[in-house]
Amino acid sequence: MIQFFRSFFQSKIGLAITFAFLALIAVAFASMDVAGNSTFGGISGGDRVAVVGDTRISTSDLSRRTTNAVNQIRRDDPTISIRSFVEGGGVEEVLNRLIDRYAISTYARKYGLRAGDNLVNSDIMQISAFAGPDGNFSDATYRQALAQQGITDAMIRADLADELLQRQLVDPAVISTAMPSKIARRYTALLKERRKGAIAYIPSALFAPKQEPSEKQLQDFYAETRGKYIRPERRTLRYASFGVANLGAGVEPTAAEIAARYERDKTQYAAKETRLLTQLIVPTQDAAVSLRSRVAGGASLEAAARAAGFSTTSVGPVTREEYQTSSNAQVTNAVFAAAQGSIAEPVRGALGWHVVRVERIDRKPAQTLAQVTPSIRETLGGEKRLAALADLSARVEEQIDEGASLTEIAKDLGVEVLTSQPLTADGRVYGDPTKGTPEALRGAVETAFQMEEGEPQLAEIVRGQSYLIFEASQVTPSASAPLAEIKPQVTVAWRLAQGSKLAREAADRILKGAAKPADLAAVVGREKVALPAIDQVDLNRQELVTQNQQQVPPPLALMFSMAAGTTKKLQAPQNLGWFVIALENITVDPVAAEDPLVAAAQRDLGGALQDEYRRQLVGSIRKELGVERNDNAIAAVRKQLTGEN
Repeated sequence: MIQFFRSFFQSKIGLAITFAFLALIAVAFASMDVAGNSTFGGISGGDRVAVVGDTRISTSDLSRRTTNAVNQIRRDDPTISIRSFVEGGGVEEVLNRLIDRYAISTYARKYGLRAGDNLVNSDIMQISAFAGPDGNFSDATYRQALAQQGITDAMIRADLADELLQRQLVDPAVISTAMPSKIARRYTALLKERRKGAIAYIPSALFAPKQEPSEKQLQDFYAETRGKYIRPERRTLRYASFGVANLGAGVEPTAAEIAARYERDKTQYAAKETRLLTQLIVPTQDAAVSLRSRVAGGASLEAAARAAGFSTTSVGPVTREEYQTSSNAQVTNAVFAAAQGSIAEPVRGALGWHVVRVERIDRKPAQTLAQVTPSIRETLGGEKRLAALADLSARVEEQIDEGASLTEIAKDLGVEVLTSQPLTADGRVYGDPTKGTPEALRGAVETAFQMEEGEPQLAEIVRGQSYLIFEASQVTPSASAPLAEIKPQVTVAWRLAQGSKLAREAADRILKGAAKPADLAAVVGREKVALPAIDQVDLNRQELVTQNQQQVPPPLALMFSMAAGTTKKLQAPQNLGWFVIALENITVDPVAAEDPLVAAAQRDLGGALQDEYRRQLVGSIRKELGVERNDNAIAAVRKQLTGEN
């Protein structure tokens, strides 16, 4: 049969049929590609989330960079979860950065800019995180850092090359950007701009329904807002500690060991004499004798040395052996034969004649074994305990490697196994933020949140003193809280949401009735529900910022962006209600010619102008290259990151 097909395809008719079949396959692939353009290759969303010019951004790249972004945020906020980051728009933010990066690098290469290997190598070597113990670049440290971050050498090189291209293309366009003084003066005038008006608050709680929601209403509301009820990951830890107290009496040094140590260090306990000296070295014997004679006649050695054009130096305290290393035996013998306060007989050394005064003599008698036994016992005992504890920890490490459980190891050590309350990644007790991690676990929480469940690990608590064995015994992943557990909380939120709808209707009525801002108070008073009194506002922008510590409330921010004589509404956060803001008039105080705010405005606006230039340039690059997004693939990445099916 096989021979028949071989003969058939080698015939003229067989070849024609073969080529026709191949053409049909080619057409099918082409039609699939054309048909799949809108979805980047199929129902599943394809393997790319966007295309910038001819450059594709893969789903794996977006997923990896989103995960890295979450890991970076966790350094400051350990409780953040991938789900809360994604639901907060994190994927979109990461994708926009990726699109900007690829747009800049593609555009730069298109017009001849380059980032060669030498430039990339130079950048890598300047990154402090890759430095070794000597402060210089270490390849081992570099490889280890990449492995910890889950990235490859090729990835970091590509990122650094793109960053170099950005420096070449974008930075020159925004460098040394300065805001013109006329615009800065106008901005200063805005800071002095005074606005007078009123703000009415319509709380949702005043309009919230009193009755309980139906099960369906509550289920539907929870399904729409479940992202607001995400709980952080919690871990319950089991742990046991051991240390010097678990070593027993065998680590105390014996009398024989103490005696052996005394014999080993006998020179350390021998009699010792040290001398504090003042000396100078002169070139001739006559000069040395003359100086000694002048000192004997009542002059000080320092004064006599200065008069002869020399200077003295202080030496010691030193032993005979230490002093001889910088002189010779003859000089040393003369110096250590002289009495305290006298000048030794001048003797010639390698550099000249030594003139030495003995300032102080300290003599330490020899120490007997009985005298030094306490100090030797303490030193030797510490060494033995350290070695025994190291051996014990090594044995525990071996038990862990062999698969022993925490309970088995603790039983072998004779220590108690303790269990913590559920902890969050920031080291707090879940459900009670006022409580912190048990002291023994404080250094282990970060590691515990990277461990697999039920796999014990060993950590040193106090060097040479104590160790900790711990494991994550129960891991509760980050997820939305079940409705049954938070039903009262969701019910309150539902009531506020329903009340917010009615509060909006009231805000619309007030907005319609207050044709003039001055009418706001009267219109609010006509509402059937007794609303809070309106707040009168009379501020300039500088006072606004000063009084609110840079945290300007949204209603005030809206008031300072409105036209005079207008009225607007604004929703309060968390469905708490609505604001109606009425602006009566705007007045501007004059700006003095030398007002220091003008110079400050120029500095502040310079940075804002740089950001604007950068956005405009990158936006133009994106427009020229063309950016196509694959919404199906982006949605698939979101689901994959949050664990949805």
